[in-house]
Amino acid sequence: MADFFAELKRRHIYRVAAAYAVVAWVLLQLVNNVAPILDLPLWVARAFLLLLVIGFPAALFFAWMRELTPADSATARATTGKLDWALIGALVVVIGLVSYQQLAPSPSARTAEQQQATITAGAANAAGISIAVLPFANLSGDAAQEFFSDGMTEEIMTALAKVSALRIVGRESAFQFKGQKTDMHAIGQALGASYLIEGSVRKAGERVRITAQLVQADNGVSLWTESYDRLLQDIFATQSDIAQAIAGALRVPLGLAQGDTLVRDRTKDLESYDQYLRARGLLRARGQEPVAGAIAVLEQVVARDPGFAAAWALLGQAYVVAPSVSTVQRDGSVEEARLVVQSSFDKAEKAAREAIRLDSRNALAHAALARSQTRSGRWAEAEELFKQALVLDPDEPEVLANYAQMLTTVGRLREALSIGDKLRVLEPLVPLFAAVTARSMQENGQIAASIPILEALPPNSAGGIRSSALANAYASEGRFAEAADTLLLTTGTGNLLVSRRGVEDAARLLRSAPTKVNAPASLPVLGIGLNFVYAYVGALPRVMENAERALAIGYNLGGSSLWLPAYAPLRKTERFKAYARKVGLVDYWRARGWPDLCRPMGADDFVCD
Repeated sequence: MADFFAELKRRHIYRVAAAYAVVAWVLLQLVNNVAPILDLPLWVARAFLLLLVIGFPAALFFAWMRELTPADSATARATTGKLDWALIGALVVVIGLVSYQQLAPSPSARTAEQQQATITAGAANAAGISIAVLPFANLSGDAAQEFFSDGMTEEIMTALAKVSALRIVGRESAFQFKGQKTDMHAIGQALGASYLIEGSVRKAGERVRITAQLVQADNGVSLWTESYDRLLQDIFATQSDIAQAIAGALRVPLGLAQGDTLVRDRTKDLESYDQYLRARGLLRARGQEPVAGAIAVLEQVVARDPGFAAAWALLGQAYVVAPSVSTVQRDGSVEEARLVVQSSFDKAEKAAREAIRLDSRNALAHAALARSQTRSGRWAEAEELFKQALVLDPDEPEVLANYAQMLTTVGRLREALSIGDKLRVLEPLVPLFAAVTARSMQENGQIAASIPILEALPPNSAGGIRSSALANAYASEGRFAEAADTLLLTTGTGNLLVSRRGVEDAARLLRSAPTKVNAPASLPVLGIGLNFVYAYVGALPRVMENAERALAIGYNLGGSSLWLPAYAPLRKTERFKAYARKVGLVDYWRARGWPDLCRPMGADDFVCD
């Protein structure tokens, strides 16, 4: 072996290898700099690199065979001359430059470090990083493409949510800033975000150009920016590239579970994906017509593309929401309402199960299935499904809101309020979440504390929940005239499930409170959001009517409308106990633990405070 290495040295193989490496590196730098100027395709540089790699062993073989030595090689000594030293120096420079290119941060990263010394020091300190994605601007020149830019915003949020070191805040609240030129520092403070992502989408034919920028919220410094000009068919890879680049700029690991990816291919059919994004926009709008439109679109999508898991999950959500925005519960007969409700929930369960079969990691599919189970009184199954959804995405606002509602329904009021508080931190600008949390505070006896939260919301926000909850709070403090005025400010009924006539009837009764009515049975029927009025005019038993009607039509409300402090006497009645047994609450309590306001009495009875 010693003779072999001596022979390599005698034949100047080391010298040839070093010279080849230096020259090859110089040629590669030349090609890499000239190719963009000449607009050469990527395969030219790849082919040149391949030729250099193939040429390396060929050059060594030629040197061995050629014996590049003096004619009197028998007497020549292998000495280290000036050429050797020059080659060694050049090789050291090349190795140093290559190492620097690989290990040193990019110019943009170095600039960011210089401008902001508090950028995260690594994964160990990254657990608290909060980031919000602002709505991407639609630069397509077509307002009808707004749904696509909004969809890209949500898809990038979803991808980033899988990075365990990041906390995505303001998924819904961020849309409050759509089209606004608000100071980044103010937006960061409003959303509770340390970093913001903004960008734009330009869709034209078969191509899409997405520009994204990562900004430090407290000083507006741009830490990373990039443009992606891709074919539309590469949209999922583009979303993944953006999310990975952002994680890299923040120096946090992806932390994915084994077998998971930031963006799973949703569908190969781009038309199906386009319609899916359109349906997401419709469902976000809520309301009877938008939800019906989303269902119609999604039914066509899954018929054309039955393997599209995300579309099945969204369809399951739409079916679950449909009964709550339909007037059939209020105006239809029990038989008509039952047909609509049962059909919706049967379809919701089927769609959600299909979504989970296709993609077991879809958090919203688990939540949709959980909601379909609550309407059938399968509370334990629903709870487990909600827990699975939150393991998959702990900060998904839709899942958190629905789980909090389920906990309220079964009487676990303190837990529901805890989740509501978390939801308000994640989504500080969504009136619906604030109003629902305030109502949860009232159910926990914190009525006075809920008033400032509700008063700060727009008068006609949260589908009427704000007006209902604030009027209830005023009434509980004896401010009946203010309660009536608050209700009359409601111009839309939304989740109140009442007509305008119902709102006016409730306001009229509040103005007569606290006088007790002589004939409670003669009072008008009030919607579920106005039940509290009965408690202040001496007609408390009538609070049960809406819950019992909902059960009759297959829309199991559990105890969700029966935990307010004013209803305490009602919860001690046999009517309430019979209802709790019928909707499956007592079986659930015996299996999972008793709720905050109830406890067992003997073997078969219970009492609630």
